[in-house]
Amino acid sequence: MISMKMNFRAAVLLGSILIGASPVLAETVLHRGNAGEPQTLDQAHTSINIEEFILKDLYEGLTVYDAAGKIIPGAAESWTVSDDGTVYTFKLRDNGKWSDGSPVTAGDFAFSFQRVEDPKTAAGYANILFPIKNAEKVNKGDVPVDQLGIKAVDDKTVEITLERPTPFFLELLAHQTALPVSKASVDKNGADFVKPGVMVSNGAYKLVAHTPNDSLTTEKNANYWDAANVKIDKVIFYPIDDQAASVRRFEAKEMDLVYNFSADQIDRLKQAYADQVHISPTLATYYYAFDTRQEPYSDVRVRQALSMSVDRDFLAKEIYSGSQIPAYSMVPPGIETYGEPSKADFGTLSQLDREDKAIALMKEAGYGEGGKPLEIEIRYNTNPNHERVATAVADMWKNTFGAKVSLVNLDVSSHYAYLQEGGKFNVARAGWVADYADAENFLALSLSSNKTFNYGHYESPEFDALMKKSYEETDPAARSKLLHEAEALMMKDQPVAPFLTQADLWLVATKVKGWQDNAANQHLTRFLSIAE
Repeated sequence: MISMKMNFRAAVLLGSILIGASPVLAETVLHRGNAGEPQTLDQAHTSINIEEFILKDLYEGLTVYDAAGKIIPGAAESWTVSDDGTVYTFKLRDNGKWSDGSPVTAGDFAFSFQRVEDPKTAAGYANILFPIKNAEKVNKGDVPVDQLGIKAVDDKTVEITLERPTPFFLELLAHQTALPVSKASVDKNGADFVKPGVMVSNGAYKLVAHTPNDSLTTEKNANYWDAANVKIDKVIFYPIDDQAASVRRFEAKEMDLVYNFSADQIDRLKQAYADQVHISPTLATYYYAFDTRQEPYSDVRVRQALSMSVDRDFLAKEIYSGSQIPAYSMVPPGIETYGEPSKADFGTLSQLDREDKAIALMKEAGYGEGGKPLEIEIRYNTNPNHERVATAVADMWKNTFGAKVSLVNLDVSSHYAYLQEGGKFNVARAGWVADYADAENFLALSLSSNKTFNYGHYESPEFDALMKKSYEETDPAARSKLLHEAEALMMKDQPVAPFLTQADLWLVATKVKGWQDNAANQHLTRFLSIAE
């Protein structure tokens, strides 16, 4: 009897403690609007930022971006660099574990980097790691994968040897392509290693569910080395490319974060939600690519004429409500090591003078009014802003050249897959967000050897030669000069027509704490918290 009474009292006392503690124990959930369905969760095949946002919650590279967009230690707690800048030695965290509790090892990183460069993997972003010794040769099949300049000195020491000093190498290691995979998991599960319930990850979160075109759910990884400081228990990503629907769900408090919303809503949203509206200038360029494999886009005069006839001021002010700025260079301003970009020469002309010059060029090429008819198809990924830009550009080309312009749109994954797989087109919308703060990241897109991102298949031996020299140049000033010459040549040839320097548009609910706007557009959930 006595023991029963004591047990009853203990149970009552325990119940009261649990009731009192319930607010602390309540699960915190972050609802993230993610602007589209990811093509893949395999870091070897990732290419767009809506995949990056998910992958960087699930996995952690040797380095990571903090809340302010600065590089800090990630899976590696420290590193040293040789005097000549070509050998990096990383010390992995002793308590670094995969979500299944097994240790994260140097062998996992060596395996992951070899997997990316292995030509059998066909990684579209393999070039990100080309600064590593023999990476390009491995990727081309010229040397075996075990010749890649990365080795596991021991279980917790990774040594990476570079082809040449690379000032932005630590930033490359924070890229999603450099995220590790568990060798044991890939060996066991093959392509299925990306599936919920199968995936083994080393980041702050683990994948628990994924219903394509509906939601993707992650939960806090209890085995993460810094799990004690991860404040949000669950993250649900919603792949909504319908921007109006995203805003409605934010306004209904169904989503806490929304990435990308229609720019014509900026004024209304600012009035209604004030500092919950975030407009953050970023290292990103909005451009159109011309398919140089076919006429008339193989003619530089046609490309120049089409590009210079586009009123970028109209696009920036009327469509993007001033949240983006007109662009006449592929490289955006704001890269400290590069300075002022090399702009297209027509950027200094008034819009009327540009149009006059464009008409003359088009006539000289034999197209437009009085010449061969211009029939142009503009491809873009589904998005109200992109549709408005395409409609405006179509109208400009119709009014200036009498062109007949049609529009074709696909969802973001299908659009970029089509371009990356070499599909033919006339003109295609694209955007590039810096993987690292260096002009090379934007210019390398147009190398003839870049089979993934050189959408228009631009080929210029002179451009390629300038870029090659820039890779071999160790003096920063001389390297910058070569990159400026390469950009000037590209802006003359106009294989791409830069329209806008972009800003990232986010809606961030007041209850989300720890958010910091940054040019790198890096917002890992591990640095956020929720205050109800």
